[in-house]
Amino acid sequence: MKTDLSSFSNNDYQPGSVLKRLTWYLVNRIFINTSILFPSSFKSSVLRIFGAKVGKGLVIKPKVNIKYPWFLEIGDHVWIGEEVWIDNLTQVKIESNVCISQGAMLLTGNHNYKKSSFDLITGQITLEDGVWIGAKSVVCPGVTCHSHSVLAVGSIATHDLEAYTIYQGNPAKAVRKREIIY
Repeated sequence: MKTDLSSFSNNDYQPGSVLKRLTWYLVNRIFINTSILFPSSFKSSVLRIFGAKVGKGLVIKPKVNIKYPWFLEIGDHVWIGEEVWIDNLTQVKIESNVCISQGAMLLTGNHNYKKSSFDLITGQITLEDGVWIGAKSVVCPGVTCHSHSVLAVGSIATHDLEAYTIYQGNPAKAVRKREIIY
């Protein structure tokens, strides 16, 4: 067997009407995925209008790209850095006091390389309280980063991260415990 991309069909995947997705694409480009310094409170309101659940104190920097806000839940006091890409083809849950550093990617979709039709596969991502996703890091579909885990710069999480543990590399491996001092 060989891969046959002509047999690919996304017909079963319905993330919203064409009008809803097109409207979001335009609004996202103008107000969220832009270099213009709109206030985070304004961006939070825009996300809420499109169905995102957003807590208080969100800091969202310029050039952030969010695929579908209606699949997004953000807790209180979350920081989202420049050029973060939340490619949420399905639910992404970001709990409170989470930091997602610049250039990080949250990817909820992949393809089934075992099928000749290269079918779409999706998996929810959850970032629990106190998680830090380092700059240029990637969180893959179906991954939960448990409470206060850290994904170091440039690392790739292909499996769940244990609480209070620092992960590094590709694929990310546990390198030490996270100790928080006051």
